[in-house]
Amino acid sequence: MKTLEDLIGEGVRGRTVLVRSDLNVPLDGTRITDAGRIKASVPTIWALVGAGARVIVTAHLGRPKNGPDASLSLAPVATRLGELLDRPVRLFTLAEGAPELADGEVALLENIRFDPRETAKDDLERGALAADLAALTGAGGAFVSDGFGVVHRKQASVYDIAKLLPAYTGGLVSAEVEVLRRLTEDPARPYAVVLGGSKVSDKLAVIEALLPRVDSLLVGGGMCFTFLAARGHGVGKSLLEADQVDNCRRLLESGKIVLPTDVVVADAFAADANTRTVPVDAIPDGWMGLDIGPDSVAGFAKALSGARTVFWNGPMGVFELAPFAAGTRDVAQAILDVTAAGAFSVVGGGDSAAAVRALELYEDGFSHISTGGGASLEYLEGKALPGLSVLEA
Repeated sequence: MKTLEDLIGEGVRGRTVLVRSDLNVPLDGTRITDAGRIKASVPTIWALVGAGARVIVTAHLGRPKNGPDASLSLAPVATRLGELLDRPVRLFTLAEGAPELADGEVALLENIRFDPRETAKDDLERGALAADLAALTGAGGAFVSDGFGVVHRKQASVYDIAKLLPAYTGGLVSAEVEVLRRLTEDPARPYAVVLGGSKVSDKLAVIEALLPRVDSLLVGGGMCFTFLAARGHGVGKSLLEADQVDNCRRLLESGKIVLPTDVVVADAFAADANTRTVPVDAIPDGWMGLDIGPDSVAGFAKALSGARTVFWNGPMGVFELAPFAAGTRDVAQAILDVTAAGAFSVVGGGDSAAAVRALELYEDGFSHISTGGGASLEYLEGKALPGLSVLEA
């Protein structure tokens, strides 16, 4: 794959470069609640600006269903990106056409998913949108793929555009691929994986792919209750995927899976619910588990101690609600501790990265925080990611 450094080495002054970034940030109205992905996009854009390129950024926000949706406009993102770049970022629509840019100036195309061709299954429809995007760059244009969070999608601004313009990996994508190769090709051992989140079904493929490669796999979050059910425990009203119990029972035969020993339960899914901490074999009927307990945290920390490689994806509980945040915070701290002792640690994006910031943990204490939860998991499963494969063609 050709890299951003290759492109800059060829010379970009006066050329228009189309950059696919991942700017899919959470919003509260028009307020950005976590700008992590915008900040991660800045180094590649800044490198191009510094080299004199005229930069057009494409990105999506949310999942608009019926064309343009004002609540999913990239206008707040354009403002924040401009603040980070210390220069105005002009927002425009495809119908308006690209604004006239001088060397070193930046424009942002409105939410690419407002155009249904972006996610179309039909190759010709996606190809037509890609042709419209390529036309924005004019003679001498180039494409930089820097949205790692979308490289597992076969979409016009990710995949098809790379067939029409000279294509390069941005700094963010290059760094992510290097980290994931380190996790898959020759990880330092012991190698521990921490998985959380809601559903076993969402993580089943990655668990099956990772189990032969890791030394231990720690399971928390809502998905742990299906594993606990597979061990014969009652789980009250906790999240349970009954159709996955047999799969969990089979996975437990590996002997590598570490489950919680106690959980924080509540009588309602609410911050002001009544709560208790109980052993996993004593969850009351009618109560639901919403976090792992302190004994579980201690057990997980013990399992992590001495690890040389750690991959974490998914919170240990409903960290957004204060009574159920301790498990995620304390397990993350255990990962920070082993990182400080020399381990290589990767936070697998998505809710895990959001939790690091929401709980005000020391971000730089982890070796790497990914911007692409789904893309990271699919890479670790061994799947070919279309947005990367097309760059290798």
